This record gives sequence, structure tokens and C-alpha cells, in this order.
Amino acid sequence: MRNLMIAGNWKMNKDLFETLAFVQGLKAYAHKYAEPGVEIVVAPAYPFLITVSDILKGSSVRVSAQDVSANEDGAYTGEVSATMLASLHLPLCIAGHSERRQYHNETDTVVNAKLMKLLKSGITPIFCLGEKLEEREGNLTEQVLERQLREGLSDITLLTGKEIVIAYEPVWAIGTGKVATPGQAQQAHAFIRGWLKDKYNGKVSDAMQILYGGSVKPDNIKELMLQPDLDGALIGGASLKLEHFTAMLETSKEVVKLK
Repeated sequence: MRNLMIAGNWKMNKDLFETLAFVQGLKAYAHKYAEPGVEIVVAPAYPFLITVSDILKGSSVRVSAQDVSANEDGAYTGEVSATMLASLHLPLCIAGHSERRQYHNETDTVVNAKLMKLLKSGITPIFCLGEKLEEREGNLTEQVLERQLREGLSDITLLTGKEIVIAYEPVWAIGTGKVATPGQAQQAHAFIRGWLKDKYNGKVSDAMQILYGGSVKPDNIKELMLQPDLDGALIGGASLKLEHFTAMLETSKEVVKLK
């Protein structure tokens, strides 16, 4: 059975002191209550990656960057390259988040370049994709997902299904308080897994962790995680409070026993 990955994407939140308080509390929680079937991930802001990594070293909590440049090292002011992130020994990095696509005009081609840079540097990408509200209402969800998968994974070889993590995040549910129903989420995840089987093979599709992102909260995470093709959650606002995040981890531990 695939593990559940519960990942907190803090976006542009938490200063240094708030970050320290959270990760120290999370480390203490993980030391006492870690469940092998639940992977814990936090994605703090860039300036605090090395500090968070140092604090969590030796714990079961892994650290992810929130984004990476599509470019190599060079004259790209303000950008952070995959080689820089690799020098911090980060295991994970988010790529293609809907906010990057929306606010920074990132195309599938750009996302593909980011995935390739991360893989080359030995970092596991959390590859985000999902449809907009008008695309959902126009019954274009699967068409959009197929394009994002095809172009995002162009020229990328997957042999085990462990090379990347996919996060399905319907854009209409990001930060809106709206959430896909468990059935809607399952349908999209099943489509993604089926596409992976057709493109690669059953081994890859069976092993791939596919997360759901979009207004996940303590009161709705259980129904979502019980769906057979949902392997965790990429959580934004609800991951900012330690008590909310650990509550979702506790629920995920229950789900592991039920799946």
C-alpha cells in the first residue's frame, strides 16, 4: 500500500520566529507520535530552509522547497536553482503550483523544465496540476489534466513511480474555501493514475503517490484520504497552525489503518 504524504505548504507566511516555534513543536510531535504509513512534509519560505532542515535533521519530518527556477545557475536575479537546493540536501520541491501558473504565467513547458532540473539534481518534485473553474464547468477537467501531464512529463522517464509525486489541485479550490467532493477528487486521481499506466506501466502508476490539494482542513481530510487513489494532501492555510496540522496527521494515521 502507498504511504500517505501530508505536506504543509506555508507559501509566503511565517517569519523566522514563527517558523522556529512551529518546527520545534512538530519535531516533538513526530518523535512521540510518528506513524510509518504517514509521511510528514513541511515547505517553509526560502530564507528558512537551511534552519528548518537543521532543526528537523534526524526526525521523520522532511523539508520541501516551494519552488525552483527553470534555469541553470547564472544571471537570474532573485531565482533559486535546483543545484542550490540540492546543496542543502533537500529531498523535495514543489513545482507547477497553481499560484505560480496563475500569478507568474508559468506554462506547462516551464513546469517541465523545472521538473527536469529537480530530477537531474536528485530532488523529488511534487508536480502540481489541476483545472480552473471554467474548465471544470465546461467538462474539460480530463482534457486539461491530460495536457498538463503530457507536456509536464515530456521527455521524463519514470521507471519506478517513486521519482516524482503528483499533486492534483483544482484551481477553483485553492484558497477559496471550496473543496472538491471526495467523489470529484477520486475521479480526477483515477484519471491521472490511468494516464500514468497508459504512458508508462502499471508498476509506475501503482507506486505513484498522488496528493490532493485544495482547501483541505481537519474536518474534511478523512473523507478525502479514504478514497482509494488519494495518497495524501498538499495543504495550504490549514497547515499554518500546529494544532490543525497535527490534527490532520492524527486523522491520517486513522485512515492508514482503515485502508
